[in-house]
Amino acid sequence: MQYRYALIVASALMLAPLAVGPSLGAGGGGGDSSGGGSGGGNTPKCAAGKIYDKKTKKCVTQKSGAVDDDTIYWTGRQLAQGGSYDEAIKVLSLAQNKNDPRILNYLGYSHRKAGRVLVGLGYYEEALRADPNYYVVYEYLGEAHLQLGDVAAAKNQLAEIEKRCGVSCEEYKELAVQIDAFKG
Repeated sequence: MQYRYALIVASALMLAPLAVGPSLGAGGGGGDSSGGGSGGGNTPKCAAGKIYDKKTKKCVTQKSGAVDDDTIYWTGRQLAQGGSYDEAIKVLSLAQNKNDPRILNYLGYSHRKAGRVLVGLGYYEEALRADPNYYVVYEYLGEAHLQLGDVAAAKNQLAEIEKRCGVSCEEYKELAVQIDAFKG
């Protein structure tokens, strides 16, 4: 948990000078306490079809190889958490590493939130094939099962989270609350 707070503080300090530049896009917390790289948090918001390149500090045309996969992940995550699911899918699909569980997880999240739950399930399964211990996926997988009305499957995902990070981690608590609140 301390690592997460250190990552948040470091990201905020790193991005503070950008606050006077382009407007910051919608953020989004939760759902990914695993860290997973430098550059989390908010990145400057670019026009449709563009992505922020932290190296050049400019918005560049979205195309494969235009920016590194870490930037693609954080930008896609931010777009998804902000509700821009189709734009997030476009950005995340640019990743060079098609087996990055972080990318696959947010492709699943974006499809699921856009109403394509079964497509989302497929991406979650791919993410778990790439890294069965990437426990963040299990929360979203459980949420997908709840969307389909399958409480038992959601509880199975909760058990997978517990095996990997215990009952005190954010993902466990979030899914447990959603299971308890589910009215099928």
